[in-house]
Amino acid sequence: MNLIRALFRRELQSYFATPVAYVFIVIYLVLMGTFTFYLGQFYERGQSDLSSFFNFHPWLYLFLVPAISMRLWAEERKTGSIELLMTMPITAWQAVLGKFLAAWAFIGIALALTFPIWITVNYLGDPDNGSILAGYIGSFLMAGGFLAIGACVSATTRNQVIAFVLTIVVCFGFLLSGFPLVLDLFSGWAPQALVDGIASLSFLTHFANISKGVIDIRDLIFFGLLIGAFLYANTIVLQWKQAD
Repeated sequence: MNLIRALFRRELQSYFATPVAYVFIVIYLVLMGTFTFYLGQFYERGQSDLSSFFNFHPWLYLFLVPAISMRLWAEERKTGSIELLMTMPITAWQAVLGKFLAAWAFIGIALALTFPIWITVNYLGDPDNGSILAGYIGSFLMAGGFLAIGACVSATTRNQVIAFVLTIVVCFGFLLSGFPLVLDLFSGWAPQALVDGIASLSFLTHFANISKGVIDIRDLIFFGLLIGAFLYANTIVLQWKQAD
């Protein structure tokens, strides 16, 4: 745990050592505010909730999280610093977990900086703060899911652009896996059990449940298993690349 903690601190500090972190946070907050107040018509709706705020989180994460995850391993492999990292007294899974937690914490900081919208809705009305808190938890878990996918994809290539594009494609598939756009590809030939299984992987469905204030243990297990599965796959890919 000490090694993971040390790597976590080093990685998190590296985000703020360059202007990239501040640019990302500013872009995130500006886009979030724009979508909430203009596209989501926060004031015009006249309702004291943050549904117009949380509705856009999946689509923002679809592009912004891959921008964070693409550099996790692709940059390390391109510069050769991954060789130096692996010569340290640290295992592959510790390196994967440390870098993932640092990136997840960075996204969590950006998400926490949206707290003025929470203050605003409480000033204007009497919202269900429990439901809002659940929405934040769901948003953070969904971001972790996107990040785990992106980290795994980043480990497969040296090119950050390729990692970025592939992560968007995979995450887009997970977002819409419960909708006809994806299910129609399987419904004609695949068993119904497989189709139902694919439908259950939809990020939008699980996030929508949590953002409504319903924290179902099945939704928490889904995000936990998905993050764990892709981090495990990330470790396997690193070990495979290292063996090459």
